[in-house]
Amino acid sequence: MSEGLPAGGEHCVGDVCITCSDLAVGVRVLRMREEQVAVVDTGAGEETVSVALVSAAVGDTILVLAREAIAVVGGPALGAEP
Repeated sequence: MSEGLPAGGEHCVGDVCITCSDLAVGVRVLRMREEQVAVVDTGAGEETVSVALVSAAVGDTILVLAREAIAVVGGPALGAEP
């Protein structure tokens, strides 16, 4: 787990958590909020993440590490469902 973040908690589900895990997690963008913030589907619910480092859009699949999107790995044009 990352130093300074709680191990486990109501936002953590299973072995991998987009908030405090050391692994990047693939999630789907459901909607965009204020500048550089997206609401994503984690498979266990919705969470908000920063998309300041990537050009993400609704329907894209992004890799998230410590609540920061680090890559766009798929989108509607690549076969992901919006």
